[in-house]
Formats: sequence, structure tokens, C-alpha cells
Amino acid sequence: MAKEIIRQAVSADGTRTIQAERSFELKRFFLQWEWMLVLMLILVNIFNISASPNYANVKGILNATRDFLDKAIVVFPMAFVLMLGEIDISVASIMALSATIMGVVFQTTQNMVLAIFAGLVAGTVCGFINGIILAKFPELSSMIVTLSTQIIFRGIAQIILETQSISGFPSWFQQVAAGKVGYIPYALIFVVVEALFFAYLLHYTKFGRRTIAMGNSVTVAKYSGIKTDRTKIIIFTMVGLLSAVAAVYLASKMSSVRSDVAKGYELDIIAMAVLGGISTSGGKGRILGASLAILVIGYLRYGLGLINASSQIIMIVVGILLIVAVAIPNLKGSVGQANWIKNLKRMFIKQKN
Repeated sequence: MAKEIIRQAVSADGTRTIQAERSFELKRFFLQWEWMLVLMLILVNIFNISASPNYANVKGILNATRDFLDKAIVVFPMAFVLMLGEIDISVASIMALSATIMGVVFQTTQNMVLAIFAGLVAGTVCGFINGIILAKFPELSSMIVTLSTQIIFRGIAQIILETQSISGFPSWFQQVAAGKVGYIPYALIFVVVEALFFAYLLHYTKFGRRTIAMGNSVTVAKYSGIKTDRTKIIIFTMVGLLSAVAAVYLASKMSSVRSDVAKGYELDIIAMAVLGGISTSGGKGRILGASLAILVIGYLRYGLGLINASSQIIMIVVGILLIVAVAIPNLKGSVGQANWIKNLKRMFIKQKN
């Protein structure tokens, strides 16, 4: 069903026209942020090919995805958090605690299925705690709340394991990260399905429309009949669950569990969402952009690793990308505002004359 958009325009001669449907404009289509991400992705892959000739094939490119699929799993629910105008910086600590609980349960019972289930429950509970605090105490900033729970969750994981690590997982568990269908990793298939699910959830369901409405104005959404507290709790719980899923993948990839796993992951996860065009002020963004940003930052990190770039250099490059991602839409908005002001001035001058 085509979306009808009511738009009022003021022409140079001061007359007003109202359009019930926005016509297709080729210029506007190609100026969408996603095309910029496609260009970035092409440039990043050209850089990677020049850094390593072995990268220039389907197998090499697909193998490279294994390095960042654990972060990709969390990006899509994080997009929903940002769409609310909130933020969750506790996701990496949730991953660490979920992996720790999973490792301890396996060490105790030698039952890997039970251990995975325990890890998923732990992550879901952590996300629910974040959501319930923010819903019941709306005056609290999500930055402060999740910063606090970030410290708490990581602290619990460190108390449980201290400096120890848990390994010796069954061989089939390693296939969670290493398993493939042809050249395509199992985890990549999962991420693609996840992206499609979240794209449908955000853009084609009532839940997605409510999320966008809350991002634009929580007060208006609440008085419109939207159960804002329940929506917020569901989204943060969803983040906790998917963080636990990412922890399972990470444990499989590392073949061990430590309390310090996933340190700094929250920065990359948020960076991927923001670079993808998800507005940090809420109410704006698309899952397609977040999907492309995952590939841009993921392959960029992989390519910089090929040339043995230091972690500090990688952080600087990602930081520059974030500045670009935030600055360009604002510049575009400033230009649009300037044009609107010019049109308004013309209208007043004409009326005065």
C-alpha cells in the first residue's frame, strides 16, 4: 500500500500547493544515505583487496564476516533502542555475563544445551532489568542507567570467573561459529534472517510504528494510547536476548569463555547503527542502512587488521566515520532550512509590495 504524504509547498510567487502523494524524484532517491554507505562499502573492499590479494574472492569475503557477526547480531535491536531516542551501553557486559553463566553451567552439568539456555535466560533478564528501570523511572537517563548496569553486569561476571577461563566445549558447539553451507557461514544466514525480521518489524508492523512515534515524542505517543512502558521493556529485553545470542556465537568462535570478553563491543555496535542512519534523537532510520553500516565498519576493521594497523588507528577511523554520519544529515537539514527561509522571505516581500 503506497504511503500518502500530505505536503504543503510555498512557491516563489507566494502561492501554496498541497500534494496528497510525493512524486518520485530521481535526485532525492540517489541522495539517500544508503547510497553513500554503498559507496563506502565499495571503497572499503577495494582497500581490502589491495591489502590482501587472497581477499579478492567470494570465500575470502565471506570468511571475513566471521570477525564481526557477533556485533551484527546486536545492531538491529540496538537500532530499535536508538529509534526510541534511548541508548544501551550495557550490551557488551550482558554478552560477558551471559557467556559466563553459560560456561559455569556447562562446567557444572556438562550439558551444553542446558548451558546455552541458561546463557540466553541470563541475557534476557539483564535486558528486562534495563527496561523495567527505565519504564518505572522515566526521569532517569538511559545513558546513566545502562552505564550503571554495564558496570554491574561486568562486575558479576568477574566475581564469578575472576581471571579464570572455561573451555572444553563439545566439538559440535564449535560449528555454531565455524559451520558453513558451502561458503556461507551459519551465523551469516542467521544475521540475514534477523535483518529481514527487524526490517519487517520496524517498517510494516504496528509495533514498529509505535516505536517511531515514541522516538518522535514519548508524551504524544502516550496520550495517543500507545503503551509506552510496555514497548520500552520489550525492546530492552529484546536487546538482552540478542546480546546473549551473540555471546553464544562469541564463545563458539573463541572456544572458551572469560569475564573480559566483548570489551568495547558496545562502541562498535552503536557506531554501526548510527552510521547506518539511525537517529540518536529517535524516530528516524531504516534497517537497510544499519545492515550496510555493519558491512562497512566490519570489513573496514578487517582490512585495517590485514595491514596490522593498531587498535588506536582503527578507533580513530571509526570515529571519523561517525562524525561524517552525524554531520552530513545535519548539513543537509541546514541547507533545507536555509531554502525554506529564502522562500518565506520571498513570500513576505511579495505581500509587502
